[in-house]
Amino acid sequence: MASIDIENVSKIYPGSTARSVADIALNIKDGEFIVLVGPSGCGKSTLLRMVAGLEDISEGEIRIGTRRVNEVEPAHRDIAMVFQNYALYPHMSVRDNMAYGLKNRAVPRPEIEARVAEAARMLELGPYLDRKPRALSGGQRQRVAMGRAIVRQPAAFLFDEPLSNLDAKLRVSMRTEIRRLQKRLGTTSIYVTHDQLEAMTLADRLVVLNAGRIEQIGTPLEIYHRPASTFVASFIGAPAMNLLDAEIAGNRLRIGDEVLDTPVSGAAGKVTLGIRAEDLMPADRGLSFTPDDIEDLGAQRLVHGFVAGQPLTLVISPATRVEDCRRLAPKPGALHVFDTLSGARLDLHTEHDSRPVLPVGQGL
Repeated sequence: MASIDIENVSKIYPGSTARSVADIALNIKDGEFIVLVGPSGCGKSTLLRMVAGLEDISEGEIRIGTRRVNEVEPAHRDIAMVFQNYALYPHMSVRDNMAYGLKNRAVPRPEIEARVAEAARMLELGPYLDRKPRALSGGQRQRVAMGRAIVRQPAAFLFDEPLSNLDAKLRVSMRTEIRRLQKRLGTTSIYVTHDQLEAMTLADRLVVLNAGRIEQIGTPLEIYHRPASTFVASFIGAPAMNLLDAEIAGNRLRIGDEVLDTPVSGAAGKVTLGIRAEDLMPADRGLSFTPDDIEDLGAQRLVHGFVAGQPLTLVISPATRVEDCRRLAPKPGALHVFDTLSGARLDLHTEHDSRPVLPVGQGL
């Protein structure tokens, strides 16, 4: 086990002057589970591959433990990767697939057998050790791939969207399994995904990437409740945070012809107002809401509609009548205000919310 330090790392591909990964600085503590999350093309897999040694580092430095690994070959970095595709040898049994890397390293046979047996016990693969991969389900194959990584006893695990090929139900059970195993083993882990729900449930800390740069670093709850930018606000959370064009005038937030009662101090002019769908509630006074569509999800209902001509989503319980939601008020402390041009969170004060905020790119 080891810490991983990524210091001002960038990636510039040959023939290009643009940085696909730009000036990434990230310190990962020993035993920490870090999730890199962002849309396709944001640079998260490229960053992971640079840590693994599968991509050259154009600028900056990566250390695993105390060792600088910029020029170290992947096989000598003391890491183990679990990929999106299982990459199992089809002609080998489960046992041989898990033992193959150890045999190549000339680990003594008794130790190989002990490590494989222990990994099989943890992953509940004991009954399948003599089967070939073709005789396994998708979830079992992914567990074999994890077992192959576990027996290595590496300093760090690197996961590159390992669950994306599984069906929805299996993904839920597998991410629980991965989290439980990581906590049990205490191995430093970096996990890449574009699925924000997966990221929220797995991470000790999230690193939200956008266009090759870090937008925000923090625990899942810190990022959910205090997004540093409109990008983070719209990417983390399901449904996404409502973002409305608004204006601060006379210490009040105005949305079209609608005015919120909550006083605001610290700025004036056009802003972007953010409100989570679950942070709005029916009220006698508040924003005039026009319902348009309803999604019944069992435990809750999503009501899609409009405020001052702008789309807005509301979460209500099945017992709440939609016709009672013609006017909405935000819960105390639930307003988020962002700069319209940069998207950065504004350090404003509302009547019910005096918690500090962070600028874009600053960790918590």
